[in-house]
Amino acid sequence: MGLLLAIEGIDGTGKGTQAVRLAETAAGQGRRVASFSFPLYDDNPFSRAVADYLNGEFGTADEVHPELAALLYAGDRFHARPRIVAALQEHDLVVCDRYVASNQAHQGAKLTGEARRRLLDWLEEVEYGEFALPRPQLVILLDAPVALARRLVGRKAARGYTTLEADIHEADAAHSGATREVYLELAGRDGWQVVSTAGDDGAARDIDDIAAEIWTAVEPLLP
Repeated sequence: MGLLLAIEGIDGTGKGTQAVRLAETAAGQGRRVASFSFPLYDDNPFSRAVADYLNGEFGTADEVHPELAALLYAGDRFHARPRIVAALQEHDLVVCDRYVASNQAHQGAKLTGEARRRLLDWLEEVEYGEFALPRPQLVILLDAPVALARRLVGRKAARGYTTLEADIHEADAAHSGATREVYLELAGRDGWQVVSTAGDDGAARDIDDIAAEIWTAVEPLLP
């Protein structure tokens, strides 16, 4: 059985870049690697609805109830579950660019206090319970100040799911800040590996340095 790893972080922290780097490094060491990026955007009915949500077709992020929005993302992963399970049986490492915690952080960001805690618990019950998704053995949180992350979002290339310069999550600075808050709360609660993508001067760290830090955390856990 392979190692299931999730890379998390607010928009603009370089999750996609580091997921690719990690897969390349592991493959270069002779490991069998599979990768997933969520949402899948593979034209399954859930990812089509996620695209509509992020394009603002259901309203702003705060106008869509977090449980309803969360079910779209959870359904997209449930659609991928057979492939994830098969990948874990056939590979040494399965890398997920976003996973269940992304749902918890982005939708939990819409709530505070006890309402947030209930949502986080409910999503655990839905995704790991009802949908029986495998739990990651390691979660790496790429953490950056919101201002830096938002600058980097502005440099993203065009994406297939939206014609907007920034989707409704990316465009909302308050949402980014609250999402980071939930991520850090989850990281502390569940013992994630937190990797800062900003240096002491507040500028973005070198991509290779971040990749090396991630590999140091991952390599000892590989089968």
